[in-house]
Amino acid sequence: MAQKGHTLSELGQIIGSGAPAAASAVTAAAPGEAPEPKRDAQGRSYATGKRKNSVARVWIKPGNGRITVNDRTGETYFARPTLRMLMQQPFVVANRTGQYDVWCTATGGGLSGQAGAIRHGISRALTYFEPGLRPVLKAGGFLTRDSRVVERKKYGKRKARRSFQFSKR
Repeated sequence: MAQKGHTLSELGQIIGSGAPAAASAVTAAAPGEAPEPKRDAQGRSYATGKRKNSVARVWIKPGNGRITVNDRTGETYFARPTLRMLMQQPFVVANRTGQYDVWCTATGGGLSGQAGAIRHGISRALTYFEPGLRPVLKAGGFLTRDSRVVERKKYGKRKARRSFQFSKR
């Protein structure tokens, strides 16, 4: 623990001398430069997106804007235009519409949750492919995982919080 008598530079020397092996193991980017893109052997970036009870595994690569969800096109899988618009939002905000092909698998939950999970996965995969897009997507709120899930039902209740109807007689 640090005591009150130490200055900031002294604390830096104490911490630096304490664990030289750990400092060399961590390779972080300098404050001014962008981190390296994360891509696999095929030139794709992978990310996992989550929303409600849905999980989406998303791969993006440069292409002409084709979206494939569970081996179906995005238009057939998500029939409602609002869900298709939800998936396109990260590309619109980053000004990359039609520049990437998306291939993803979505499981769990309903269509709305899966569309939100795909949006989250696309946003994260874009930051891995182009780290310079992170501030734009972060400001739009696309990198934050929406943690709201359905509350569980409790015993003695009709639903999560709703009581049974009271009968006086």
